[in-house]
Amino acid sequence: MSDEGDDDWFENGVDGRAGPGGGMGGPPGKEGEMFEEDFASAFDGERSPGFDEDFESDIPRIDLGITGLDEMIQGGVPERSLLVVIGAAGTGKTTFGLQFLHKGLEQGERTVYITLEETREAVVQAATERGWSFEEYLDSDQLAIIDLDPVEMANSLASIRGDLPRLIDDFGAERLVLDSVSLLEMMYDDQPDRRTEVFDFTKALKSAGVTTMVTSEAAHDDPYTSRHGIIEYLTDGVFVLQYVRSEFRETRLAVEIQKIRNANHSRETKPYEITSEGISVYQQANIF
Repeated sequence: MSDEGDDDWFENGVDGRAGPGGGMGGPPGKEGEMFEEDFASAFDGERSPGFDEDFESDIPRIDLGITGLDEMIQGGVPERSLLVVIGAAGTGKTTFGLQFLHKGLEQGERTVYITLEETREAVVQAATERGWSFEEYLDSDQLAIIDLDPVEMANSLASIRGDLPRLIDDFGAERLVLDSVSLLEMMYDDQPDRRTEVFDFTKALKSAGVTTMVTSEAAHDDPYTSRHGIIEYLTDGVFVLQYVRSEFRETRLAVEIQKIRNANHSRETKPYEITSEGISVYQQANIF
């Protein structure tokens, strides 16, 4: 990694991928230490109908920015919630996360997108194809996109976990997306270790005081469960994206809200489409 790679990711949009570090069972090594320094430097900069029963809540709410789905949630999701979007490949999890951030950006919020799957350029391109000017938000320091290598992130997870709340607060972020938690989970072969690391990481995200959305691959045999069956028990809200096939073998995309703590929401399963403008949920329609 060159000295240029140590520059401020948020301000300069530098690719955050690091080279191979130490093994999972030992210290991260020199590359891991550089990765930790780069992660910290990334946050430099100045802060510039079928509903549940009614109940009262004084918690401030925010909209997701997804037409139809916001209408399925009375008043929006509570601020500072930790949300997960579970779905198979092609169901629109990444688009969901980008659309969630775009809503905040439109409202003048600062946002952070952490990806373990794509490059920064690929994320910007995906947003541009939807008509969302992420490049402009990056230039104005309203948006940060950090692309991390999942192995390096796992090697440096303890340091990142400890610094994350303070760094997010210093940046002034109000919305954060992590795409995807499944890649982080895959770094641990031992199930107890996996549970401990994911629990500690989600705890750090909650303590950061930012509304966070993570994406997760669905289990191969159950669209309602994440691949490792962990993250949905640690989050405040669960959205399930899935393919549904009729008896006539017609296939459609459908969304269901499994839970949102401290918020009324519809329990119905509704169809949605992924269009050139993002995800649209047809709240008044049935699946078939």
